[in-house]
Order: sequence, then C-alpha cells, then structure tokens
Amino acid sequence: MSSERAVPDSRLAARRAADRLRRKETEPIEDVDTQRLLVPPPLYNPAPKYTRDELVAVLGVLPEDAGKIWNAFGFAKYDTPEKIFSEADMEAFRLFVGRDSCLSMRSQIAAARAIGQMTTRLADWQAEQIAELAANPRFNLPLTDAIEALSHLQTLIWRRHLDLNLRQDIEQSTDVEVDTVVGFVDIVGYTSLSRRIALYELEDLLEGFEENVHEVVAAHGGQVIKTLGDAVMFTVPSAPEAAVIGTSLQALADDDILPAIRVGLARGHVLSRLGDVFGEPVNIASRLCGSAYPGTVLVDEILAADLKEADLKADNTDAFRIRSIPPLSVRGYRRLKAFNVEPAKPRKSRRRKHSDDETE
Repeated sequence: MSSERAVPDSRLAARRAADRLRRKETEPIEDVDTQRLLVPPPLYNPAPKYTRDELVAVLGVLPEDAGKIWNAFGFAKYDTPEKIFSEADMEAFRLFVGRDSCLSMRSQIAAARAIGQMTTRLADWQAEQIAELAANPRFNLPLTDAIEALSHLQTLIWRRHLDLNLRQDIEQSTDVEVDTVVGFVDIVGYTSLSRRIALYELEDLLEGFEENVHEVVAAHGGQVIKTLGDAVMFTVPSAPEAAVIGTSLQALADDDILPAIRVGLARGHVLSRLGDVFGEPVNIASRLCGSAYPGTVLVDEILAADLKEADLKADNTDAFRIRSIPPLSVRGYRRLKAFNVEPAKPRKSRRRKHSDDETE
C-alpha cells in the first residue's frame, strides 16, 4: 500500500492538484486557496432521519449481515449514534436488502461488493478532478455546484448504459453464459518503466493508455470490463472486430501514440456476472497476452478459425494474416495453440514479431 494513502483524502487531493498546477506552469501554488478543499462539502442528504442501527432494524437485517453488506460497499464499521440516513435512503436500501428484498443474502453481499468496488474507483477519480478544479484560482463555481453537475452527468451516462444493457439482458438471468471474445492488452516492461519515470509521468502514461484503449474498444463494438494496473480487459462479440481492435491498438503503438504493448485474444463461452466475466477464454487470453512479443497480437485456436472463416475480403483494410507459432507452455496449459494476427497490408513496426510458418 502506498504511503500516500496515510494522508487524508482531501489533503492528498490538494497535493495532487498542486502538482498538476506546477507542471502546467500556472499561477504559483501559494496563491491558490487550497484551504477550501479541506472543508467537507455539505452532506448530499439534508434531512437525516435514521441512525445506522435504526436503519438496520427497520430493514429487518441481522446486525452481522448488515455489517457484511456495509463492508462490501467499501466502508469500515460505522457505529455512530448520529442520524445519517434519510427516508430516501431507507426506500433505496429496502429494494436492495432486508426482508423485502428478492435477493438472497449471498447475492446482496455480492452486489454490494460490485457496487462498492466500481463506485469507489469512480469517486476517487472524481475527487481528483474536482480537487484540481477547486485548486485553480480561475475556477469560481462553488464545489457543491460542481459536485451536483458531476452527479447529474454520471446519472445520465449510467442510465443510458443501463438501458442499452437491459435491452440485451431483460430476458436473461443475473448470471448468464455468453459466447464472446475476451481480450487483454498490457504495457510491455511496465514494472521496469514505472521505476524509471516520475509519478506524474506514470500518471500521464496510464491515462493515455486507458483513454486510447477505451476509445478503440468502444469504436468497434467492444466493452471494457476492467483495468488491472497496466492492463485492460475487454470483450467483443465479433471475431473480426476483435482482431481489428488488437491490430488497431498495435498501430497506435507503432505511431508512438501508445507505449509498446501486447495483446491476447480468445473466444469461447464465459460467465457474465456482476459486470465481470469468468471462464476459460479469460484465462487463455491472459496467458496469450503475457506470452506475446511486444507489438504482436496472439489469438487462440478457436478465434483463429473464426477469422479464417469470416468474409473479410469485401474490404482489404479488414483482411488479416494469420500465422501459427509453436505451442506455448504456460501456467495451466502445457501446449497452448496460438496464432499471430496482423493486418494483410504490412505496417511499419519497431517491435519484434513471432515469425513462423503461415497457415491458410
């Protein structure tokens, strides 16, 4: 765990904001009123009515179960006698937990964990952005207004994504099995690189990496599942589009828009659960990514066959060269069949390639 985590969140945000301002050569940091960052904003809820214990009692949740759910949301045990929950909080929690919920306790805790993990990261990023704005002398909007605007935008985007997913999943159960392509892309030599560059340079590197990967994946009908430090995991239903994503990312690396990267893709049935996916294709894609040379895209046998069968000749920009490489010996697989995928039209590359017999 980083030593920075020992610093109060508001002060850490102020420090990060100050660092950014200094790098951007704006006004001297001593002229910035960072003290207003240390003043907690008003609670989003102006009418608290229940203490935590009162909320638990009304919902009909056992205290030990309530503690597990609260922890799953990402909060420490909060035994305060103060009234911190409103009637609106009560109604929201009633649909989710307690005796009126349609979910089992196991499902309640799992859902709380998924919500907590996703919103914690989102809130951390938002706090940094708001702190950066608040530390800028040219920013005159009250913090409460900035938070309200961000909350409104977040709700709009979330609702749009929810509507899109509901159209696909309304007739399916919570945990569903789907046939898809799973992909991993990671930065080559990240550990060594992170030791050689300053933290602000590392931040810029990761921000540019995630931004470009998200853009390419979304542009070709894919979905980013999660980021894992220097790696991004995504899914895409179409085999050709998966190959386009992989080769497009490598093209960005060749143009120095991205650092040296490697990509692994595998197709098969996965379990889609709480915004994540599980199954053998996930393991295979991860192993392929870890085994790929810098600047290459490796795919499994199933995806290679799908690409060969796909009608990609209507547009030459979508055609690929598929070449076999020697079986890989990786964790869990003694002889994993793998194939290198490249655009049919050669592209300039500074990276080392797998070079073995091409298969038709």
